[in-house]
Amino acid sequence: MLAPDSPRASRAAAWARLGEPWDILVIGGGVTGAAILFEAARRGLRAAMLERADFASGASSRSSKLVHGGLRYLKEGKLALTRESVHERQALLRDAPGLVDPMRFLMPHYRGSKPSARTLGFGLALYDLFAGHRQHRALDADEALRLVPTLDPVGLLGAHDYLDATTDDARLVLRLIQEARSAGAIALNYVEARELIERDGVVGGVHAVDGIEDTSADVHARVVINAAGSAADALRTQIGARAKLRPLRGSHLLIADWRLPLAQAVAFSHPRDGRPVFAYPWLGITLVGTTDIDHTESRSGEPTISESEATYLLEALAHRFPASAIDRTDVIATFAGVRPVIESGRADPSKESRDSAMWNERGMLTVTGGKLTTFRPMAMAALHAAAARLDSFDLAPRPTFTRAELPHAPHLSLADRRRLAGRYGASAQLLLDETPPSEHCPVDSTPTLWAELRWAARHESVEHLDDLLLRRTRLGLIAPAVDLRWAARLRAICVQELFWENARFEREAQAYRALHAAYYGALA
Repeated sequence: MLAPDSPRASRAAAWARLGEPWDILVIGGGVTGAAILFEAARRGLRAAMLERADFASGASSRSSKLVHGGLRYLKEGKLALTRESVHERQALLRDAPGLVDPMRFLMPHYRGSKPSARTLGFGLALYDLFAGHRQHRALDADEALRLVPTLDPVGLLGAHDYLDATTDDARLVLRLIQEARSAGAIALNYVEARELIERDGVVGGVHAVDGIEDTSADVHARVVINAAGSAADALRTQIGARAKLRPLRGSHLLIADWRLPLAQAVAFSHPRDGRPVFAYPWLGITLVGTTDIDHTESRSGEPTISESEATYLLEALAHRFPASAIDRTDVIATFAGVRPVIESGRADPSKESRDSAMWNERGMLTVTGGKLTTFRPMAMAALHAAAARLDSFDLAPRPTFTRAELPHAPHLSLADRRRLAGRYGASAQLLLDETPPSEHCPVDSTPTLWAELRWAARHESVEHLDDLLLRRTRLGLIAPAVDLRWAARLRAICVQELFWENARFEREAQAYRALHAAYYGALA
């Protein structure tokens, strides 16, 4: 018999509810699907979500971690997209401190480089206009080097310093799911929407297959919303729709911060093709990205950085930070994500629009495209489209989140308390109350507390070790050897909270190390 408060019992209870009638069924557990679930549930709709792998296991844990307006979209004349993105950035900075935090960016100007200082200054003035107050400033070369001493000083004319924001993308998804569940929704990972169910030519549900328990069920809803990201076309083609997505891969390098120490982000153009590249501090390491190429590999495996992409990003670092002499041996981990971009026929992948799109095809709504930053407008657009088929409900705008109070924890720093409040919302205090004080300390030199691992295992639908180390926490990216150094302590948490036997833990550890080496590991 399952313990009534065990993760397996919670999953079984959610699965048992799938046979109930639903207002909205969301397919896809990335940030768009999670946001739709959250917005629907807090407006009183009966909402369920199915994700065929783990929550945020696609692009929503593999983004560039930026909540930003997108300066480059101004150059393309995408004023509306930039305005919306800046507005959402400001709202998230207000509503989710500790989860979405301000990040100063520095863009240096070199002799002959583009965009020129004047052009960038004009773009940043628009940026600030959309935000409602001035947030940028012009710097001379000496001021730029004081902020970023590792910059190449040769030919440096000056720089612009401006504001954007950064986040932990996977934790953003989990916060949305957590609050949706608190409002009555259910969300199941490792459940695939295998086949669409139609009645009189209208999609009204799915045949769902549980990859954990090897069982299946039919799930019916008044509105089915396809938010499966780069896999959205797989559902659409079941009802005869033409594929419309162009999967584009963005890859990243993670470097120990002592090798490339940065107090703020640096954005610059790649010397080869002029594409924007950045390097910035994230969770105690330095993150470098990104590429933008067609992803032609099978969707059955995880995306991974190619040799040519790694060379491209290392070239960018050598060009802008030559004295640091960063090479492939300095890379501690990598990751790649596949963006669900709408196909327009452009030859250059970077020229494809990042606008969102929505299609109503035989009753199924597909919501895709867009950017991490604009998840809330995408979710609200989906609810507006679904409203005609549902009973009346409140569609008035609301704050993204209710700003969480800092947990009472005198033994933790203010930064730790802010981070916990941002990532766990109203559950931050409970996380500390439920876990032993001996676990209110960081894993290695990371910001992650041992208590967060225990909480995730107990409450956050962890099914495999990579769920715990790559998405509930980011230890697999920022401290990739942690499962080796702390195997006994990790094992104890998994045995106690997930009820794994030692043999199960060993199988999970072996599978995790193989997956990490293949898709997230250092460069060979």
